[in-house]
Amino acid sequence: MAAETAAADPAYLLGPEDVLKVAVWKDEHLTQDTVVRPDGMITFPLIGDVAAAGRTAEDVRNEIAKRLGKYLPNPNVTVTVLKVLSYRIYVLGRVNKPGEFLVGHHTDVLQALSMAGGLTPYASENDIKIMRRSGGDQQVFTFRYGDMQKERDLKQNILLQRGDVVMVP
Repeated sequence: MAAETAAADPAYLLGPEDVLKVAVWKDEHLTQDTVVRPDGMITFPLIGDVAAAGRTAEDVRNEIAKRLGKYLPNPNVTVTVLKVLSYRIYVLGRVNKPGEFLVGHHTDVLQALSMAGGLTPYASENDIKIMRRSGGDQQVFTFRYGDMQKERDLKQNILLQRGDVVMVP
């Protein structure tokens, strides 16, 4: 459900494995479903590769329409996100259901822990780490579940990003 919400959000940034429907009005030969490749590109007839990862569906639509304009007069293009498959996070350690989770882009730490079935009785609830890779560097954030239960330091319940790892020792 969270992935469906992400797909409906016009600010959602596309990523590898996301599935798009690109349609050109009155030209069924140019209407197709396409998957964002690992290199972040999609391929479209007549114009070749188009960068998609890290852009909104509207940005991709604008580029396709502009490039198709060399071949068609005033092309009416739509780009729809059919499936969000790129927004994955990982919850590991002392949780009831550790693993990889396909989520929407507005998922916070508490929601991720809930998806993982909550903490086990042996979890170190005030030493949870969120690990994030950003531009080759790794950032580590500490999350204190006990403080959240007592409604202290609510700012630590950050929104997770693609590829984040929540580690519960």
